[in-house]
Amino acid sequence: MLRGAALVAAVVGLVAMSSWNWLMPAIFALPHFGFWLALGLLIFSKILFGGFRGGRGFHGHWRGRTMERWQKMTPEEREKFRETMRHRCGPFGEAAAEPQAGEPSGA
Repeated sequence: MLRGAALVAAVVGLVAMSSWNWLMPAIFALPHFGFWLALGLLIFSKILFGGFRGGRGFHGHWRGRTMERWQKMTPEEREKFRETMRHRCGPFGEAAAEPQAGEPSGA
């Protein structure tokens, strides 16, 4: 098991290093870097953006919690939540597609 994980890490690090050294210096005039820096960058990005829980990552976890909370809300709480979001973010969903009062309908 440990050998397999080490092999996967080595291959992924090598691919990341090769990709970086092939693309980034030519496109953005960035320096080349080695295997350990590539592997460290991959681990760092995994911590920041994906975590080590596997699968869903941070955003999937957030969405799952939000859906659980939505299921537990009463219809009145859902409408209050929608109104709060409209106030914060403006119209969205079907409300964004419908013209507001006083706006031309486009016909």
